[in-house]
Formats: sequence, structure tokens, C-alpha cells
Amino acid sequence: MTNATDAAEPLTGATTGTPTVLPDSFCPADGTRVPGGSLTWSCPTCRGPLDLDFSPSPAPLKALAGRVNSLWRYAECLPLPAPAISLGEGRTPLVELAGPVSAKLDFLMPTLSFKDRGAVMLAALARRLGPDRVIADSSGNAGTAVAAYCARAGLDCTVYVPAGTSPKKLEQIGAHGARLEVVDGDRESTALAARAAADEPGTFYASHVHNPYFLHGTKTYVHELWEDLGGRLPDALVVPVGNGTLLLGAALAIRELHTAGLIARRPALYAVQSAAVAPLAAAWRSGADDLVGETPMAPTYAEGIAIPRPLRARQILRAVRDSGGGFLTVTEDEIAAAQRDLASRGLYVESTGVACWAAVRTGALGDRTTVVPLCGAGAKTGLAEAMVG
Repeated sequence: MTNATDAAEPLTGATTGTPTVLPDSFCPADGTRVPGGSLTWSCPTCRGPLDLDFSPSPAPLKALAGRVNSLWRYAECLPLPAPAISLGEGRTPLVELAGPVSAKLDFLMPTLSFKDRGAVMLAALARRLGPDRVIADSSGNAGTAVAAYCARAGLDCTVYVPAGTSPKKLEQIGAHGARLEVVDGDRESTALAARAAADEPGTFYASHVHNPYFLHGTKTYVHELWEDLGGRLPDALVVPVGNGTLLLGAALAIRELHTAGLIARRPALYAVQSAAVAPLAAAWRSGADDLVGETPMAPTYAEGIAIPRPLRARQILRAVRDSGGGFLTVTEDEIAAAQRDLASRGLYVESTGVACWAAVRTGALGDRTTVVPLCGAGAKTGLAEAMVG
């Protein structure tokens, strides 16, 4: 096992422009700092999620020509050098859907979901730190991605999942050699079980919510859009939000590009939630800066974003507000109809992954240029109407 102090030493042969010393983390709520290279997974004071003290400068468009065709082409913006464990993640296609709306096909990732963007960062970090074990908790896609990249990195991995997780996702996690811990209860019960295990010595908690490296992986979604659109971004970015990892990553990338003078204006961020479990949308409607009241768990086809108490709620609400965007909710009938509609266009997407198309396909954002992510493959869950709800 690599000592955490040793892990902070510079690497050799790192990609030019990428830091070789791990940056510190800090708590956005109270400012508590955590040294780079530590296995500490949450704020030691309040136990909240961490952010990374890392403010990169992206390369100009012309400098990207000829670089590796994966998310690692944005080396200047990533807190780790390109790892040997890469599966070529990133650089997914951008296709027109209808009118001003285009879709980024992130279900074409190696494990068939956008979570690969963040999972490769977590596995690369874990490999550098050398823990005895890696654990993760997930309703499916994040756990699958972490399991795959840990297999690639030769890391011992256990994934905690809630009872009722799609059998197809469980099969995929197990196929990568990870141990499964099925927790009786909902998504939050699963997270609590994983966090208890995460405090054991020698454990790396590959949390896509707590660990800020995950956000610096998901932000490459926007860097790719910027490159594919010739150095600009659309009027609006519409993203599904449960724990908010894609939205917060998008906000990071937008800030980086704007600060560097590579975009003249920032796009509006629109967050999509299932109407059945929409705590952030409820807070937005009330004008609150944080969650209001309790949101009960309820059945929904959009299981991947059914998070009653997202830990980064304040950050999500602030990011949407600062962008001039808003929140949209979709019903179960709208989700099912959107999944059928995309399938009729040749795109078979899982029920959570169609939520953004469900929100905008009838013209909710007017004639503004808009991009939606299609986040996971339909093979992971099947058709919405066939799911047990």
C-alpha cells in the first residue's frame, strides 16, 4: 500500500500542463482543508462533501489538434495526468435531435454511461494512493463504472447497491469482479452503509458525491461540447440532476472557459428532476438556498436521479441561479413517451437518461440552442413501461 504522504510526491512522465502534485481539498461549507494525497473522504468538521483547490487554464481550441481522442486531451484542466487505465472514455458524438435541440451520446461510453468520466478519475487517484480496498455506493451506473475502472487498475472493489437495483446493472458490476453488497432500503440507506465502511483504515471511498475528482471528470462533457461547436457553447445546457455531479461539473467547465476568455457568455443551466422525487425543484420554486422540508422516496422510472436529500443541494441551486437557468420536472408518462420517441429515432436510452429530452422536446425552452445528454444505454434497464414501479 502506498503511503498517502509518499503519494503527494511528483510523478515522472506526466502529461505536459497537468499537475503532478495532488492539490488540497476543502469544504465549501466551512473552509476546512484536507491535504492532497489523503484518504480522508469528507470534511473532518461537518462530514460534508469536498471541493478541489484547483483553478486550471484550458488550452485554446487550436492547441487541441492532434491530441489523444479521449477526455484526457484536456490535460491542462485535469488534476491528474493521463493514466494507463484509460479505456478511451470521452469524445462522445453530438447529434441533432429536433429544431434547436441536439444530444450528446454519453451512453456510448465504455460502461454505457456518462459516469465513466468521473469514475476513471477516482480509479486513477486510488491507484496512485494505493489503498487496501476501494468501496463505492450507487444505484447502478456509478457503481458499474467504478467497478470497471478498478478492474482495469487491479484494485480490490466493493460496490454497495440498494435492493431493487436493476438486475442488468448488478450483472454488469459483478462481471467486472467487484463484490456486491445489497442493502435493504433506499438509496440513502445504501450510502450510509458505504460511509460506515469508508472509515475503515486503508479504504478509498470512491464516492461520486463526496470526492471532487469525480466532478473534474464530468466537466469534460462541457469541454467537449465547446470543442465540437467550434469554440462556443449553446444557449442552454439541460442536465438531469439527482446528486448533481454532471451539473456541477458543467458549472466548473463553464467557469474555466469563461475565465480564460474562451467563451464570451455563459450558457443557462437547466436542471431536470423526476416530478416524483424533486427536492431541488421544490426548493427552487420556494426561492430557498437549500432544501426545504422532507421529500419522501417514491417510485419513478428515473431511478438514477431519485435522490431525496442531495448532499450538494446548496451548490446545485447556486450554480443554476448564477447561470440564469432554472428547474424542470417530468412525469412518468413524459419519461416513457420520451424513451419511445428516442427509440423511434434510433437511440435506445435508459429511462433516467431520457429525462432531459422529456423536459424539452415539446418546446419548453423555445428556440434557444440547447444540448441534452443521453446518459445511459437502454440495455441497462429496458423500457420504462416494463420496469416494476
